[in-house]
Amino acid sequence: MSDEHNKPAKGPRLTLDKEVGLGRYSNFVSIAHNYAEVLLDFGRTLPGREDIPVVARIIMNPFQAKQLLRALSHNVQMYEKTFGPIPEPPAGAPAPPGETN
Repeated sequence: MSDEHNKPAKGPRLTLDKEVGLGRYSNFVSIAHNYAEVLLDFGRTLPGREDIPVVARIIMNPFQAKQLLRALSHNVQMYEKTFGPIPEPPAGAPAPPGETN
């Protein structure tokens, strides 16, 4: 039997420069869309501030957004299988800016 059947398929390889590799912390996301695009603005809410500084903006097409939704759902399921359920915020906790309870 050939070893070629056991090798992973070759495809694009992710590259990461130093600045992107450091990542950006976000505790807020605003999502908007039109027919052709889905826009995700990631921000950081800070106590005592009225504004939410955007730290990253990602624009993708609806097909990619649906793939992202599936991938996030799968990864949350794997996370909860490993670490247990992710708790909901306690009752009465203030909603993040832009959301209502």
